[in-house]
Amino acid sequence: MADGGSHDSGSPRGGGGGGVREQDRFLPIANISRIMKKAVPANGKIAKDAKETLQECVSEFISFVTSEASDKCQKEKRKTINGDDLLWAMATLGFEEYVEPLKIYLHKYRDMEGDSKLTSKSGDGSVKKDTIGAHGGASSSNAQAMVQHGAYPQGMGYMQPQYHNGDT
Repeated sequence: MADGGSHDSGSPRGGGGGGVREQDRFLPIANISRIMKKAVPANGKIAKDAKETLQECVSEFISFVTSEASDKCQKEKRKTINGDDLLWAMATLGFEEYVEPLKIYLHKYRDMEGDSKLTSKSGDGSVKKDTIGAHGGASSSNAQAMVQHGAYPQGMGYMQPQYHNGDT
């Protein structure tokens, strides 16, 4: 952020005097690249600087929305930011058109997460490891099931093949 926000390291790629390492500020470039490749034709190429630019943009966007949600939680004397807080922040920041599709996604995610926790309980009441991903979110099989069952409504078009110049 140009105004010296707390998540700005002082240099465009994080190598400056802010003390925050680039790998701690940005999403992994491989993940960004994978998402970008889904939106271009199979023979399309994406320049390194395009990947790096988008990497910085999406990381900044996440920080921007999270910061707004965090402020809301602090005012409400809560410590945990939830999905509804993020949707509120997005609406507050002018991203209203994304809120409804994301509400639908969040609802379906919670439904699937609840179903998987109910069906995966073992006798001692613990949840099987394969149900919960490495970071406490849905496993990749849950995410894949959400894609197959249409949990990504319109607006999440990066999951769809893209056609350019009238190609079909």
